[in-house]
Amino acid sequence: MQDLHLKHIAIEGPIGIGKTTLSHALADKLQADILLEQIDDNPFIGLFYEDPARHALPVQLSFLFSRLKQWQALHQQQLFQQGLITDYIFAKDRLFATVTLSDAELALYDQVLRAVAVDLPRPDLVIYLQSDADVIMQRIKKRNRSFEQSLGSDYLKRIIAAYDQFFFHYQETPLLIVQTDKLNFAEKPDDIDALLARITAMRSGTEFWADYTG
Repeated sequence: MQDLHLKHIAIEGPIGIGKTTLSHALADKLQADILLEQIDDNPFIGLFYEDPARHALPVQLSFLFSRLKQWQALHQQQLFQQGLITDYIFAKDRLFATVTLSDAELALYDQVLRAVAVDLPRPDLVIYLQSDADVIMQRIKKRNRSFEQSLGSDYLKRIIAAYDQFFFHYQETPLLIVQTDKLNFAEKPDDIDALLARITAMRSGTEFWADYTG
């Protein structure tokens, strides 16, 4: 990853938008390590999609502690020396909490978060993937995860809105916003090359990319 002068690139975006696919492609292209969100290991995720109001708090707390454990282990291994691609940033945990939790549950979640908070390394670049809700729903159906089949479009639109709001105010790291409707990182290697070229061309803290049609 030395050519880009970036040791840590984080990919973010709503459910089903292709974060993990792009993370694998970039890690392979840049010969970097990869750290993926452990969604399938969360024992509450299936229950949450069946009954969000009942299971929102346990699913959020489970994700919080899982992500903390991942980052603590990563810090001990010092993988940043050869480059790292992640398919999430730690701040996403509270982003989802603001959408899924009641006011009382969010207050409790924030108490827990403050109690366990640790200093975490910031990415050198965040890539925020955007797409239309209908396109994302098609991708979710195509990958056919059983627990996601009950995911409703209203919930997805709320998540997309929360992401847009979060990154509208985001200033913690350099940010590249990528509109992905016309991109296919899974099947078109040229799209990966075009993204890397766009990254190297960045000149300001926050930039937007939507015009590539190769």
